[in-house]
Amino acid sequence: MVDFEELDHEALFEEAWVGAGHTAVELPAVDVNRVLRERYEVRPAVEFTATSLWDMEARKAAAPDKYLPNVVKPGSVEWFPGARRGAFQYFTRVSEQRLWLDPTTFGVVIEHGRLDHAARRAFFLGVERFRATDGREFRAGTGQPLFHVEHSVAGTQEEPLNLWRIVHLTERPDPAMAAFFAEMGRERYLREFNEVYLREDLNRSLERRSVLV
Repeated sequence: MVDFEELDHEALFEEAWVGAGHTAVELPAVDVNRVLRERYEVRPAVEFTATSLWDMEARKAAAPDKYLPNVVKPGSVEWFPGARRGAFQYFTRVSEQRLWLDPTTFGVVIEHGRLDHAARRAFFLGVERFRATDGREFRAGTGQPLFHVEHSVAGTQEEPLNLWRIVHLTERPDPAMAAFFAEMGRERYLREFNEVYLREDLNRSLERRSVLV
């Protein structure tokens, strides 16, 4: 079995991104502070910095059920830490997640992850199986294709941007999957994990303002 700490996560993601038949989606960059100013009442007032936005991403990587409770089944996450090599932090994560196109059903998702704390980029490579150091073997669910994800922080320290890409390892492009994520990209508010971080980690009261269509 391949040592997940020896993987070149970025190269493998980019290879999959341009792979023939794969379903690749990049959501629009989110100017988190602009959305926060225009669409929320926040008490006490706060704005994200690139540092705090990356802090949220790193926390979410370790506890996706806390930051994405409507996607990841609470209590289902197992985290297997790897080495810390310079700015790179390696790990494998196993969780139960709702299927994108059938949210009433959960499937096991196994991801080899790498956080790049210098570049503020996180890669998650979906795999079919993983054997833990205690001998347990995990197998991914078969309800949907494997997928890789990149979360990253761009922009400036004062006006950071949240970036997100996903590529499903399909045999041919899946229009339904692409449409699902296109709809996600039209969200008028911050993503769930941003709101959880503001409420639970920064201790802010958060209320959505009405947004005209």
